[in-house]
Amino acid sequence: MGRPKQFDPDVAVERAMGVFWRKGYAGTTPQDLVDEIGIGKGSLYNAFGSKHALFERALARYRDSQAAWLEALLDHPGSAKDRLRGALEALVELDLGDEDRRGCMAVNTAAESAPSDAGTTETVRGMFARTEGAFRATVEAGQRAGEIDAGRDAAAVASWLLATVIGMRVLAKTAEDDTQLRRVVDAALASI
Repeated sequence: MGRPKQFDPDVAVERAMGVFWRKGYAGTTPQDLVDEIGIGKGSLYNAFGSKHALFERALARYRDSQAAWLEALLDHPGSAKDRLRGALEALVELDLGDEDRRGCMAVNTAAESAPSDAGTTETVRGMFARTEGAFRATVEAGQRAGEIDAGRDAAAVASWLLATVIGMRVLAKTAEDDTQLRRVVDAALASI
């Protein structure tokens, strides 16, 4: 009898993330995952327990990578408004550059699963909190530098920027070009 096929669980989670991101949780079948990862169903369930457990790991991987990416964009030298513009424009480019127009996996999951799935809702909530926290830190830096009115509630501005990003990521799924999204970025920055 031959040895069972070995696989790297981290690579498997990364590949599964791509499938869930394209198809959503409900639209992804165990066979889709098996085909993408290249292992048998038994190995899939032995390694991850269930489709849902694998989805939770894939969503957490997405949360960690995307939140770190945005935090890095906002952590560059320069004015707070320039860093905010750079981050918002990078999101436009990311979404419009994706030929599958997957949007944001966290936003997609919130629309598909919340509030019926407490675990994934908490993961999405965590990503939104990290994003909002990065925006708040940038706004506060802008307030300290005198670029942004110090009388504005930094937490409220950060929440508003998060809501703006969520809306932009949904709009990008159907946008013909970047015109509308660039207007949103300009309006967002003009208002702070």
